[in-house]
Amino acid sequence: MKVALINTYAHGGAGIACRRLEAALKTQGVETAMIFRDGNAAAWPFYAERLSFLPYEKDKSVRFSYSLANFGTDISRHPDVQSADVIHLHWVNQGFLSLKNVAQLAQLGKPIFWTLHDMWAFTGGCHYSRGCVHFKTACGQCPYLSKPSENDLSHRIWLKKQRYFSKNIQFITCSSWLAREAKSSGLLRGFSVTSLPNPIDTTVFKPESSGEIEAYRAQLGIAPDAQVLLFVAMKVSEERKGFRFLLEALQTLQQQFPERKYEVLVLGKAEPAALAQLPYLVHALGMVTDAQVLARTYSTADVFIIPSLEDNLPNTVMESLACGTPVAGFDTGGIPEMAENGRQGRIVAQGDSTGLANAIAEITGDRAALADMRRAAREKVLSHYSLEVIGAKHVELYKSL
Repeated sequence: MKVALINTYAHGGAGIACRRLEAALKTQGVETAMIFRDGNAAAWPFYAERLSFLPYEKDKSVRFSYSLANFGTDISRHPDVQSADVIHLHWVNQGFLSLKNVAQLAQLGKPIFWTLHDMWAFTGGCHYSRGCVHFKTACGQCPYLSKPSENDLSHRIWLKKQRYFSKNIQFITCSSWLAREAKSSGLLRGFSVTSLPNPIDTTVFKPESSGEIEAYRAQLGIAPDAQVLLFVAMKVSEERKGFRFLLEALQTLQQQFPERKYEVLVLGKAEPAALAQLPYLVHALGMVTDAQVLARTYSTADVFIIPSLEDNLPNTVMESLACGTPVAGFDTGGIPEMAENGRQGRIVAQGDSTGLANAIAEITGDRAALADMRRAAREKVLSHYSLEVIGAKHVELYKSL
């Protein structure tokens, strides 16, 4: 069996998940080929996509949260597509594949699997619906658009997807939450939708030794008696990552437990002025791509905080759990599936910053309970998300057709 794995970028959350799936499939002896936009597509479709949305966008805050998929590249004659037994799409937006290009792949007659990393495949263009439920019918009245109406851009894109989506496409969602949303949609209600999580290499993302953690803490300048909180976002200012709730939670934490000493690690692009608002000493590490450094950072933290407002099955949560670090987060997307409340962390209602503060306090306030959560976190990943486990489940799904 040869599988062609297709994603717009080699980096980013979907790109990382796609490359991890390649590693998982290799544990099962599956031949794979990775196809990314770089080297396989011109740059102009990306700009054409963005420019074509400008007349419709509500404001610039939604510019990269909505995709038309009018422009792209025909890769149906790509040698790795031609020789593949299975075509496996991932995140293909921002000018890599248009809807017409997806239809061209379907016309090859090969089994197509499409892993959804957000809601885009079953909406009229948005990647996350932000509470809008129009995707359950036929879109229209889109809150992302400057002039929403029954027959607006979102409804026209919805109809276009209805025409182009072929029944030989099998959809995979990384979380059960996304599977429920997909199955309730007007577009995918008649399609096969299977929930299969992303995999992770548990030999790379694993708990570090106490000696390694102690040395890393010293390297970063973390006080010996401080407990460490971790926040990760590719772009800290991105609204859906919930930085403002992190700020509120930590302010509440300081007020309620002034005697406790915390320090904060932040991974990702961040404005110094934003980080300066946090009430504890902050160590801004910037963008970190080295997996071993990431594993050491997760292992060093006592708790990983994820106050996301929109998310599917975040790689960050899986990485944290693999390193034995419990999670405090919102009941968003697939987060509560990964970190079960009371076992691998604490999950509170979305937007409840006081509840988030209490969750952090509970996790870090009892050393014995924290040790139990660390063990449960690692065990969850080994049993549910390892390369071997997820690779075998994908092969089983491929062979089911």
